[in-house]
Amino acid sequence: MFKKVLIANRGEIALRVIRACKELGIKTVAIHSEADAASLHVRAADEKVCVGPAEAALSYRNIPNVLSAAEISGADAIHPGYGFLSENAHFAEVCESIGIKFIGPSSENIAMLGDKAKAREIVMKRGLPVTPGSPGELRSEEEALQAAQKIGFPVIIKATAGGGGRGMRVVNKAEDLARAFQAAQAEAKSTFGNESVYLERYFLEPRHIEVQVMADNRGHVIHLGERDCSIQRRHQKLLEETPSPAIDDKLRKEIGRVAVEAVKAAHYRNVGTVEFLLDKDRNFFFMEVNTRIQVEHPITEMVTGVDLIKEQIRLAAGLPLPLRQQDVVMNGHSMECRINAEDPEKFTPSPGLITKYNPPGGFGVRVDSVMQTGAIVSPHYDSMIAKLITHGRDRQECMARMRRALDEFVIEGIKTTIPLHRRILDDPDFQKGHVSTTFLERFLAS
Repeated sequence: MFKKVLIANRGEIALRVIRACKELGIKTVAIHSEADAASLHVRAADEKVCVGPAEAALSYRNIPNVLSAAEISGADAIHPGYGFLSENAHFAEVCESIGIKFIGPSSENIAMLGDKAKAREIVMKRGLPVTPGSPGELRSEEEALQAAQKIGFPVIIKATAGGGGRGMRVVNKAEDLARAFQAAQAEAKSTFGNESVYLERYFLEPRHIEVQVMADNRGHVIHLGERDCSIQRRHQKLLEETPSPAIDDKLRKEIGRVAVEAVKAAHYRNVGTVEFLLDKDRNFFFMEVNTRIQVEHPITEMVTGVDLIKEQIRLAAGLPLPLRQQDVVMNGHSMECRINAEDPEKFTPSPGLITKYNPPGGFGVRVDSVMQTGAIVSPHYDSMIAKLITHGRDRQECMARMRRALDEFVIEGIKTTIPLHRRILDDPDFQKGHVSTTFLERFLAS
């Protein structure tokens, strides 16, 4: 097992990793920008190293500075969390080359599956269901038009190196394709440094379903059930739940089997997530593999009792999976509301000083956050400031507990999305489980 882990991240996920390391008896090193010097995750770690100014490109994404911090502190492993360097194949490769363990999949895994078009090719060769689309990267507008005409409109153009909804454009008719193609390329280049794009059929009102997987170095792979991530705004998730209201035991078994097969086809190792679209007829199609821990991982932990961060660390240390597929039992229902520092009506950022912070508690309630009274929400980073997670015996109890927790949650001094989540929980369609990726668009319009 590792002796000292450097956490190459910030905020709630950094604190989450530190807590897991402490339970495993591992020393921790927190890196931080100048803006985060007083953050709770920095105070919780055994050691701290400043890696640069507030701008993420000069600190948390600054590979030489992060690696220097690991060398100075004597860390023998790095946990990247999510975002920042977590899916950077070059960073993982450099870690491997200098003898520091990257807690995640191999650099080869990240590079291969980080290219969404290549990931589709791998899965297609295995004979697994893939969203209809272009066979690979599109090199011109003409190629894009030919592919779109073959599968039929509407289509969605996606960045091959994409994530977080960036580099995506929905196209409803042929005459709009050239402009959307150019816009997707430009956004992909500015966001990911790679302008490559591919194309898929755009499904109307699908569900976004993802399956949590774990794989060890011996080739054993299991899944931990699915998460329904359909409540989104501009491809950014707001609320997730498990199990999905749309999936029964038979479909859960099949989509889990396909997720495991997809991971095996890529010779994947460590913790990851396989993402699918589920259409109105309950047909599901592979989209991509996320080679990192997901923001919404706590809801899977709540229903399975498996600490996914600890398992990431154990697997990276070369230990075998502690469970077989038949050992995985899903108990009850769990939901997560992402609490963002945003105006809940305009969705504009709301950074500033938190003058009062009173998180909810009680049975079946979990809050992952580093916020407290007197904390400053910086404009330099993602707007998510807390994750509110509830667990219940069934979906009804879980929703009731979430409503109660949202009512208890007090954050003053800035605007947050708490009022929006309250309204979603009161919506009749949501209460019945009748949601899709277009739910929020209709909900806000009404």
